Amino acid sequence: MNSTASLAFMGSAWTIALAVVAVLVTTVLSFIAWRRSGYRSSIAALELLRLALVAAAGVLLNQPEWVETFRPAEKPTIAVLWDDSVSMGTRDADRAAGESTDEAPGLQTRREAIGPLASESTWASVAERYQVVTQPFSSEEGGGVTNLHDPLAAAAERFPRLRVIVLASDGDWNDGAPPVEAAARLRMQNVPVIAVPAGRREPLPDIQLASLDAPTFGVANKSVRIPFSIESTLPRAHTVTVTMKATDGFETSKEVTIAPQGRTSDWVVWKPAEVGDYEITLDVPQQPGEEIQDNNQLTAPISIREEKLRVLLVESVPRWEYRYLRNALSRDPGVEVACLLYHPGLTKVGGGNRDYIQKFPEGRDELAKFDVVFLGDVGIDDGQLTPEDCHLLRGLIEQQASGLVFLPGMYGRQFSLLDTELADLYPVVLNDAQPSGWGARLPSQFQLTAAGQRSLLTKLADTVDENIDVWDGLPGFQWYAPVERAKAGTEVLCVHQEASNQYGRLPLLVTQTFGAGKVLFMGTDAAWRWRKGVEDKYHYRFWAQVVRWMAYRRHMAAGESMRLYYTPDQPGMRQTVALTANVMAPSGEPLSEGEVVARIVAPSGRSETIRLTAVGDEWGAFAGSYTTREPGAHAVTLSSPTTGGTLETSLFVQGAAQEPVGRPARPEVLEEIARITHGAVLPAGDVEQMVQFVSQLPESPPAVRRLRLWADPRVAGTLVTLLGVFWIGRKAVGLI
Repeated sequence: MNSTASLAFMGSAWTIALAVVAVLVTTVLSFIAWRRSGYRSSIAALELLRLALVAAAGVLLNQPEWVETFRPAEKPTIAVLWDDSVSMGTRDADRAAGESTDEAPGLQTRREAIGPLASESTWASVAERYQVVTQPFSSEEGGGVTNLHDPLAAAAERFPRLRVIVLASDGDWNDGAPPVEAAARLRMQNVPVIAVPAGRREPLPDIQLASLDAPTFGVANKSVRIPFSIESTLPRAHTVTVTMKATDGFETSKEVTIAPQGRTSDWVVWKPAEVGDYEITLDVPQQPGEEIQDNNQLTAPISIREEKLRVLLVESVPRWEYRYLRNALSRDPGVEVACLLYHPGLTKVGGGNRDYIQKFPEGRDELAKFDVVFLGDVGIDDGQLTPEDCHLLRGLIEQQASGLVFLPGMYGRQFSLLDTELADLYPVVLNDAQPSGWGARLPSQFQLTAAGQRSLLTKLADTVDENIDVWDGLPGFQWYAPVERAKAGTEVLCVHQEASNQYGRLPLLVTQTFGAGKVLFMGTDAAWRWRKGVEDKYHYRFWAQVVRWMAYRRHMAAGESMRLYYTPDQPGMRQTVALTANVMAPSGEPLSEGEVVARIVAPSGRSETIRLTAVGDEWGAFAGSYTTREPGAHAVTLSSPTTGGTLETSLFVQGAAQEPVGRPARPEVLEEIARITHGAVLPAGDVEQMVQFVSQLPESPPAVRRLRLWADPRVAGTLVTLLGVFWIGRKAVGLI
C-alpha cells in the first residue's frame, strides 16, 4: 500500500485577503502597544501571542485539511463468472460466422457459447493491468440449479479491489434471492457488471411429457384412472399414440391429439389384477422437428392393495333409497357396511341381518374405525342422534379424514342437525319454510355442471360426451330437498334441470372439504331408480365411486396404530405438502398428546426430520409440512416415541428436475443487472469488444482520508487554551 500526505486549504480569495489584512493590522497594533510600554519584554511576549492567535484564526478561516492518499500496490480484479448449470446444456446458441462445420452445424450449447470467457488467453491483453479471476457457479455437482444472487454477492466480498464483473449466463435463475438485490449493492460499490446472455428467448421446438399424475394407491381388480399432461412448443397439432406400460406386463395405448403451443391433458385406464407395488411408464413417441429427445417419458410408482372400507349407514325409516343403497354397499366386495336403523315409533332399532348395529358407536375409538358415514333422514330426537354423536362425527371428518354423506328425506329431520356442530359441515343452505321438501307429479332430471363433467364422482361413462348422455337419460326424481343455494367454498356437481331461484339453478349434488375429510350432499332420494332397465350398472358404480373418493386420503398410508395422509396427494416441485397423521395409543384410544416425527429421505439421499404438532386433544391428529425440492420417490418413516409405533410409506413428487434443458433463456434478467450497475450487455461471441470495454475502464480512484483541521475539536481546544493564557498574562503584567 503506497500513501502520501499533504496540507490543503479550501479557502477562497476573499478569506485569504481577510486573513492577511487581519495579520498586518494586528502586527501594527502590537508594535504600537509594545512601544508605548517602553519596550517591555513581557508586553512583547503578550503581543507575539496575540499575533499568533490572529494568524491561527486566519489559517483556520481558509479551512485547512490534512489529506492522506492511499494507492493499493495490488492490481484491481476482474471477476469472470460463468454459468455451469444444467440449463446451459441447451443447444440453442448461434455459432459465430465461419464456425459452422459439418460436424457442428448452426447451433451450439449455451455452455459452449460462453466457453472462451473462461480461457486465460482471452484476457491476456489486460493481464498486466488487472488480475483476472474466472469462476463457474451453479455447477451440476451442487444440484445444477441457477443462483445468480450468491455469486454476485460473494464476488464483492471476496475481492476487495473488484473493478468489474463479467457475468455469462442464460439468466434463467430459479434459486436464491433475486439477483437485483446483489446488483443494487454492487452499484453502491461502483462495480459495473458486463452481462453476457446466452441462448434464445423462444423455446425450442419440443413435445414434453409434463406430468404423470398416478394416484398413491389403487385397488386390485378395480380400474385406476391415470391422468397425464403433454406440453408442446411445436407450431402444429400432432396426433400421437401414447403408450403406458406397467411392471406386471400390462400395456395399453391411446391416441391423443396434441395441441400446438400449449398443454394437452388426457388419461389412461389400468385395471391391476394383483396386489403389490408397481411402476407405470408412459411414453410419447418422438415427433419430427423435436430438439430435445429425453423428456418424452415419465415413470411413477403406485401401490395396489386389497380393499376393505368400513361404512356406517344411519337412517330413520327403511325408505327405498336406503334399501337399495344398503344392498349396493353390502354387495361391494371392498366395503364392510354397518347399518343403524332407528325405526321411529318402534321399541327397538336395527334389523335382522348381521350388518345391523343396535346403537351409535360410543367413543372415539369405535367411531374412528369408519371411513365413510351416511346420514339419512335422521336428526336430534329421542331415540336418534344426540349432540354428543354430532360432536364425534365432526371430529371424525375434521381430524380423521373420513367422509360424510348427507341424504335428506321428506320428514325433514336433518333440519335439527343445523343446530349442532354439524351445521358447519352442511354444504348447502336449506329453506326452513318447506322442511318436507318439494314433490312433483312428473319426474325431473339432473343436469351436470362444468365441475360435474370433470369429476370422477359423476363419471358413469368413459368419455365426456357419453357421460353427459347417460346423465340425461337417467330415470328422473319426483322429490328433492328444500335447497336454496350452495355455500361458499363448495363444489356443485349437479343442479336441477328446471327449478331455480334468485341464486340460480337449485344445487342437488354438492361436495366440500372440511378439515381433513370430505362432505357430500345428495338432494334427492331417487338414485335407486337408476337401476331401471340396466340393473346395478349406474347405481352401484356411482356409490362405489363416492365411497372410494371420500376414503382415499384416509388410506394413503395406514398401519395398525398409525395413519398418514398428505395434501396435495400428487405434489409437484417446490410445493409445500401438508402432512397429517392419526396416531392411536396402545389402548386403542386416539393419542391425545405425545411426540410424532416424520423422517423424509429424498431420492438424492438428503433427509429431513419433521416434528408434527398436535391438532386438538381428542382425535390423535398431528400436523406438519414439508417442501419438496427433488422429483421422484421420497421414503417416509412416521414414528412416535410415545407409543413406539412406526409406519413406512413413500411420497412421490411429480415433475421434472428444477433445472431442465430446453427452457427459454431470460436475457432480460441480465439486462436489468447491467442497467442497475451501470454496466453493459455484450454478445457472447464478440470477445474482442468485451476485452476492449474492460481495457477502457478508468483507473479506480485512490482511497483518500481527510482530517479537517478547521473543524477538529483538538484545534479548537488549543485556541481556547491559548486565549486563556493570553488573558491571564495581561492580568499578570497589570494591563487589567
